[in-house]
Amino acid sequence: MSLFNGFNISASGLTANRMRMDVVSANIANANTNRAELVDGEWMPYRRKTVELSQNGASPFANQLQSVINRGNTSVSGVKVSEIKEDETPFTLSYEPEHPDAGEDGYVRSSNVDPLKEMVDLMSATRSYEANVTALNASKSMFMKALEIGK
Repeated sequence: MSLFNGFNISASGLTANRMRMDVVSANIANANTNRAELVDGEWMPYRRKTVELSQNGASPFANQLQSVINRGNTSVSGVKVSEIKEDETPFTLSYEPEHPDAGEDGYVRSSNVDPLKEMVDLMSATRSYEANVTALNASKSMFMKALEIGK
């Protein structure tokens, strides 16, 4: 285990949660976008995006095998953004026959972004970001105390 492994783990958490906050911000900004993508000559509304995180480095099986070999000394290496996926929930339909994007039946397809759900995701990402900052500051203060011992 490296001396700076704690810093690297906190940095990976900060990066991943920053990406989560960016994606949530993009979702909120495009919540009312009805013309986000042109598919087969037809405009499609904005589709909500989500961030998928995974463990950075070795696979869980490799970690389990390594922990058995090392008798409990696991190698933890943080998280990474593995994929940004589109949410496949159906679009919201509203009856607005005078809207320029209304179909022949008078319904308008709107984005599948739920602002309440986005706010919950944003709060979760913010709290995780703050937890990583706290862990980083704790690691930094431990190094500073260790340096004071050497004086």
